[in-house]
Amino acid sequence: MTDRLLLARWSRLLAGLVLYGLADGLIVQAGVGVTPWDVLAQGLSLRTGMLFGVVTIAIGALLLLLWIPLRQRPGVGTLLNVLIVGAAAQVVLWILPTPEPLLARIGLFVLGLLLLAVATGLYVGAHFGAGPRDGLMMGISRRFRWPIWVARTTIEGTVVAVGWLLGGNASIGTLAFALLIGPLCQFTIPFFALPVAVVSPVPTAESRREDPTWHSA
Repeated sequence: MTDRLLLARWSRLLAGLVLYGLADGLIVQAGVGVTPWDVLAQGLSLRTGMLFGVVTIAIGALLLLLWIPLRQRPGVGTLLNVLIVGAAAQVVLWILPTPEPLLARIGLFVLGLLLLAVATGLYVGAHFGAGPRDGLMMGISRRFRWPIWVARTTIEGTVVAVGWLLGGNASIGTLAFALLIGPLCQFTIPFFALPVAVVSPVPTAESRREDPTWHSA
């Protein structure tokens, strides 16, 4: 692998993770409903008094423990995801107040949603490993032979329910996120990703099947 390609991968990874955290913070500060996992993080933050970003990091770290029985292997991108996303989100919460007008809050949510989709394309496309939540989804899908959408819906439905009971902000924005993030990432992941055929000239059959960015050289 050339130095130029390695630099491109690291640039995508780090930019994507920082942008993901910033986008996550924008969605939280919009106050119209947060992502499913953030509902849980908000609820735990309210109950424990811990900072939202710290709770987000803790959830990511705990999810990695669930990878062990699912035989998921974390990459360097997985570990950096745990550390960077929550920290970047907390910075936004510290410096950006929630706007008062509803239209401004909706605009902030939309901006966060779009940036998060771009961030997902960047960090996933670097091919340094899935995030802790995505890895859990893929591991459960393989372990129980569930379709990806069933695994994702089951997991996120559960965390939303638990987070809402703890006081997290499950609202119209949460539903909008659930409906829109998939189609947006369907576009951003192939658009920003480095093809697996470039990163790994001889990909496995599994990588061909699971990675939508792979194509023949």
